[in-house]
Amino acid sequence: MAALVSFPLAIGFGVQAVVDRSGSRLAMAGALMVGLTVLTALGDAMLHRAAVTNWITAAARVQQLLSRKTVELGSALTRKVAAGEVVAVSTGDVEKIGWFVEALSRFTAAAITTVAVCVALVLYQPALGAVVAVGVPALALAVLPLLPRAARRADEQRDKAGRATELASDTVAGLRVLRGIGGEELFLGRYRNASQEVRTAAVRSARMWALIAAVQVALPGLLLIGVVWYGASLAQKGRIDVGELVTVYSAVTFLLFPLRHFEEIAMAYSFSRPSARRAARVLALRRSSSDSAGAPPVDKGEHGEGQETAAPLGGDLYDPTSGMLAPSGLLTAVVCGDPDAAGRLADRLGGHPVHDGPDDGSHGDTDGGGHGRAASALLGGIALDEVPLTAARTAVLVQDKDPVLLSGTLTELLDVPRSGEVSAEKALDAAQCGDVLDALAQASAADTHGADGADGPDPMRTRITERGRSLSGGQRQRLALARSLVTDPEVLVLDEPTSAVDSHTEARIADGVRRLRTGRTTIVFTSSPLLLDRADRVVFVPDGEAVGVGTHRELLGTDPVYRAVVTRETDGEAAARSAGRSTGPAGHGPKGIGRVGEEIEESA
Repeated sequence: MAALVSFPLAIGFGVQAVVDRSGSRLAMAGALMVGLTVLTALGDAMLHRAAVTNWITAAARVQQLLSRKTVELGSALTRKVAAGEVVAVSTGDVEKIGWFVEALSRFTAAAITTVAVCVALVLYQPALGAVVAVGVPALALAVLPLLPRAARRADEQRDKAGRATELASDTVAGLRVLRGIGGEELFLGRYRNASQEVRTAAVRSARMWALIAAVQVALPGLLLIGVVWYGASLAQKGRIDVGELVTVYSAVTFLLFPLRHFEEIAMAYSFSRPSARRAARVLALRRSSSDSAGAPPVDKGEHGEGQETAAPLGGDLYDPTSGMLAPSGLLTAVVCGDPDAAGRLADRLGGHPVHDGPDDGSHGDTDGGGHGRAASALLGGIALDEVPLTAARTAVLVQDKDPVLLSGTLTELLDVPRSGEVSAEKALDAAQCGDVLDALAQASAADTHGADGADGPDPMRTRITERGRSLSGGQRQRLALARSLVTDPEVLVLDEPTSAVDSHTEARIADGVRRLRTGRTTIVFTSSPLLLDRADRVVFVPDGEAVGVGTHRELLGTDPVYRAVVTRETDGEAAARSAGRSTGPAGHGPKGIGRVGEEIEESA
């Protein structure tokens, strides 16, 4: 800025040297302008680097905070705020926040320079300097009345674009279902309407910004014309020299450059303020329970490094709300009958915040009314919500019904925090991923045209598309199971881990998981007889309360409600079975034990 400020003086000095026919002063003016040009180039490069650094740093820091908040809240985040809102904040809004930080540094330099030039012009040529000193602030404030309306139209466009994006995302996620029911055209029409609304809002916003751009060009031009006209009249009267007029003209022309920064900071503030408000709203979200209350003490050791030496969590896992107990080191199967209830119970067992009533995202714990937070699960007698979040996640891992596979290679997919006891090969084998590896190897061979070397294509280096869409539902489910097995947590909670595979594969998976997880606590939410028959212990939890405990065969023979849930038995079939038992052969006994044995074999 300092080099640019000096240019008008050098130009005026050179013009006056021409008028006075002084070659030496003209040479000095030329040398001065060359030096100022070099300084301007260097300063502009440094300014650009500093501005971009500020923009990237601010945007990246906000993204880091949002990522940490997402990890901290976990599954509770989507109950408190829409997932599309989080994506919009972490993409478009952080850019606007970074833009304001970038513009602020340039605005500070421009403001100091503008004040200095105006003061210098008043001292150098009071008549013209006073006009410039009054006109420049007026130009800087001229666009302010237009900015609120422009910002509102831009926000309207953003909201409509966000809704269109959510509609497109939902359509893609449910494309197979839409094709099955013939609803593609309906959703296509909805997206077209949403897209047209976005286009209309964008045109309205562009018109306002075009008006602002026109004002930014027209008003400075009028100021420049007025200064030239007034200065020319003063020069005709002999009150100023031609060189002074050129100097003032050059200074006014220069001031148009920092004026753009005044307008930019106003625009950046108008855009970034709503973005910062949305980001602050997401960052202000809190978990429903304290993450650090009652944490195990930290022993700094002899060298004071601050390492935690508390013993790792372990023992029986107990849910006080339902009364469900999973003994340490056993494979426990849980039958709920209601998938939603099973998901809530699985979340509770993992220490995730679960509410009995609907969560609107605006409240944490409640004081009453029957919609408060459920009691925390106990691992070895310790409440999971009273230990640090990282310790709870390390001890108990919950795999929900719809696990997400991120894009990347299979090696990257299985590169998760682990104990080191379970290798990727063992986990893939237990999850029966042999056909998945074969499919990935074929895909790798097709992509590389046989350039993988003598050992053939490596499936571990094959890239998996976003959310695993290049794989079938069963293949995605088995890879997600292998990822959970690699982690090897003290307690592994699986919610319907084999719902998308055939019965033969399901039986092999049950055997593989049981063998690999020997000595570890494993809880499986399922109603599959194949998994239930291989469990050490089965807990029946209808209506959110544990009412039956035993093996699959015991519960199948003694609990008709359990049998109806597992075998999908209708009321008519149950009545017929009851009548058959009362009149059945004596060899079968009074309770039809022989028939029950046949049911077990059929269900298994």
